[in-house]
Amino acid sequence: MTQEEARQRMDELQRVLKRYADAYYNQDQPLVEDHIYDEKYAELQALEEQYPMLVDSQSITKKIGGSVQSGFQKVQHDIPMLSLGDVFSKEELHQFISRLEENYGELTYTCELKIDGLAISVKYENGKFIQGATRGDGYVGENITANLRTIDTLPKRLDMPITLEARGECYMPKASFVALNEEREANGEMPFANPRNAAAGSLRQLDSQVTKKRQLSYFLYQLPMISDREVNTQSETLETLHSLGFLVNPTYRICHNFEEIESYIDEYTEKRASLPYDIDGIVVKVNDKAIQEEIGYTVKVPKWAIAYKFPAEEVETVIRDIEWTVGRTGVVTPTAVMDTVTLAGTAVSRASLHNPDYILDKDIRLNDHVMLHKAGDIIPEVGHVLLDKRSELSKPYVMPTHCPVCHQSLVHLEDEVALRCINPMCEAQLQEGVIHFASRNAMNIVGLGPRIIRQLFDQSLIHDVADLYHLTEEALMTLDKVKEKTAQNILNAIDQSRSRSLEYLLFGLGIQHVGAKAARLLAEQFGTMENIQHATREDIEAIDSIGEKIADSVVTYFTSESVQQLIEELQNANVNMVYTGQRRTVEQKSSLKSSPLFEKTVVLTGKLQSMSRQKAKEYIEELGGKVTSSVSKKTDIVIVGEEAGSKLTKAESLGITIWKEEMLQEVMRNINNYKEEN
Repeated sequence: MTQEEARQRMDELQRVLKRYADAYYNQDQPLVEDHIYDEKYAELQALEEQYPMLVDSQSITKKIGGSVQSGFQKVQHDIPMLSLGDVFSKEELHQFISRLEENYGELTYTCELKIDGLAISVKYENGKFIQGATRGDGYVGENITANLRTIDTLPKRLDMPITLEARGECYMPKASFVALNEEREANGEMPFANPRNAAAGSLRQLDSQVTKKRQLSYFLYQLPMISDREVNTQSETLETLHSLGFLVNPTYRICHNFEEIESYIDEYTEKRASLPYDIDGIVVKVNDKAIQEEIGYTVKVPKWAIAYKFPAEEVETVIRDIEWTVGRTGVVTPTAVMDTVTLAGTAVSRASLHNPDYILDKDIRLNDHVMLHKAGDIIPEVGHVLLDKRSELSKPYVMPTHCPVCHQSLVHLEDEVALRCINPMCEAQLQEGVIHFASRNAMNIVGLGPRIIRQLFDQSLIHDVADLYHLTEEALMTLDKVKEKTAQNILNAIDQSRSRSLEYLLFGLGIQHVGAKAARLLAEQFGTMENIQHATREDIEAIDSIGEKIADSVVTYFTSESVQQLIEELQNANVNMVYTGQRRTVEQKSSLKSSPLFEKTVVLTGKLQSMSRQKAKEYIEELGGKVTSSVSKKTDIVIVGEEAGSKLTKAESLGITIWKEEMLQEVMRNINNYKEEN
């Protein structure tokens, strides 16, 4: 390569990498997989070493992170927040360790999991949390104090009046990531590409209540400053942080040579998929801080630490078809049907393509050879198309123009990325709507699952939710595998649902943007269905935590003649239209926000000694929580009594917070004392 060719290639790499970095760090929507960025970055570094006279002082290799986003106050870091150097093979890592030991003799190392999240700094003054910030460009970050306060496990006040700055990684657990993307896709929003970008997007919310809903967590691993205490090693740093009440990843290990480091890497390469959070490598640090200072830093990275990046786990497959399915809100979602391949130990033949923009951005076509990976080690996702294997006869994929079920025209609303069927009588939407209506968190019609509901539609026994209340035993027994006892159980469950409080009916109706929390707020505020039907946008927006989008959706929904007819049919079927839950004062509602159970989904398991299950449920709901019967990825807290069994085991495997009964008792004792931290 001539010097001129090198200059041209370096300029091209700069342009591409800066575009990728902006999308990754600042927009939280990466354009390419990490390994593609890393490959181009490594190529640029190699060229800069070979042609130092061509190095641009503003090169991306000289920059630490992203930029400070508008809307956030700037924070000047007292000590720069550096990034880490990367290696991509054990050979490179061995060379790094060998160079250190040639110059500094035998060393001890700490090995830590490289959490794939957003770097954060937290400051405490006399034990009180005073500031949280992102890394930003390494010198100036964003003030995200209010958003970090929403993370329950981050102490707002330490047990001792100590002043410190700690640093670490804020991340989104895998279970929260899956739940968030399901919600975003249901609302026609672009899903996050991976947990890291989901965490970054959540921390950069100007509305901290949005951040709170995202269920973020964190691990700390660095103490740039701490008063009245000497910390001499990295392992002591982690022990100190843990003793102060911070979350520290417990998997760290002290290693004495490369063989022990390699063993740690092998162990967590194998365990990676089973962890409840996403990791993208292993960080190796010299343990002794005095030696760290002796080894020193570059302008961008410490020379005493390195990140070993996991190789990309991808497999090649072929897209044979793209299927489109209709959800209850009318969003039409594409799914790739592919040749079956094994990925991360599981057979995969289908992958969500999210929305039309996703297909267009990646230029995905039928019969394309593509590379498949798992986003956040969870969700099969098409990475990129292998263009060199594309047939010359290939044509761009043509988006559907009509609903695959009712065949009416699809619309692409201006503020959405999704295609949507807006036919309210579309059978696919009606079926999904009834499934939602009968679900546990709505009308809780036990036994009325998707299989039976689809049969009811197929035999024209129901056309909407109101028809459920006119079903007979004879009609149900015409269905496959439904006998007399099953039919009677379903009818009993339908009858019991008539008396459910208004908020469950509101949620069950499936009004766009109205989740369980908004339904309860509406029901509690207005008291009756009639009052809600006649409420104005201004009336609804006046409710704390309800904004313009929900208000518009509710008003629009109830102006529909078909909806008004449906409500009348439900009333005639003696379905309750009144809020029967507990009403709270303004002061009680305000104090709930600082409750550790506020907006949390809780499961009780085992035998409680101090109270009945029902009493515990009432206390949890009084503190703003919601009690469900089964552990899932959407569960926030599992409270365990004696002889807890499979629910506890599942909660541990999902990384869900576990409380002993004593913790619930402590919360109950302080039921009237929750106040916002100042």
